[in-house]
Amino acid sequence: FIQMLRGAKKRDVLQLLRTAPEETRPFLVEAAVAAQSVASLAALSDFLDFSKEPKSLLEKFLYAAAFSPWPSGELLHLVLDKLDGKQLAPEIWETGIIAVGSLVGKLCQQNLCGLQVVERGVETILRGLRGAKEEPEVVIYLLALGNAMLPETIPTLLEHAEDGPTAVTAAATSALQRFPAPHISSKVKRVMRRIFHQKRKSYDKTCRLAAAEILLDNNPVPMDVINILLATSEMETEMATFLLLKIQSSLH
Repeated sequence: FIQMLRGAKKRDVLQLLRTAPEETRPFLVEAAVAAQSVASLAALSDFLDFSKEPKSLLEKFLYAAAFSPWPSGELLHLVLDKLDGKQLAPEIWETGIIAVGSLVGKLCQQNLCGLQVVERGVETILRGLRGAKEEPEVVIYLLALGNAMLPETIPTLLEHAEDGPTAVTAAATSALQRFPAPHISSKVKRVMRRIFHQKRKSYDKTCRLAAAEILLDNNPVPMDVINILLATSEMETEMATFLLLKIQSSLH
């Protein structure tokens, strides 16, 4: 079916979307995203009205875009255009921003970071993060940055990891966990040590565990292992057991 859509003209795909029974539209939208032809994406652009369509259909489109294994710049362009400057339901906005992060990350993995639309996607996330006032909003943008996995955003993630409230710290440390070892620099490790050992303030145990995992999973130095082992004597049993098992597993 996807192969058929790839060979179809825009007007045919659009007519198919408009005349299909309501229960089959989510399947057709997903298939049109998967086809990623110029015609299928143009048809989706005309068909999807983010101010009118049912939330379930819009979420289906955004999830299909986010999970696309080899997305194109045109798909990211379509998602950004649909999100740009519109009053959206909160759940649609959240899914859309996270989808933008996922698409940016996958396009960069294809060595397409230099595309203008990718730069627009990154700026959309960073601008939104700078302007975010409410904690849940900040968390969504940090989740999007985690999906994008761009090394240049690590300083931003570190700032939020160390200084943010609990949910923000958790989202930022979780995003940092996704980066491969070459990007976990000495600066990242210094911040993770301060979080784990609570040098500046108290942190939630989830955040401390994430910080410890970053230290243990990325070429750990002996002193970090020793200090984490010493710290387990003052922890809850569950948290201490997790870290001890983690270290034992690394030793094996």
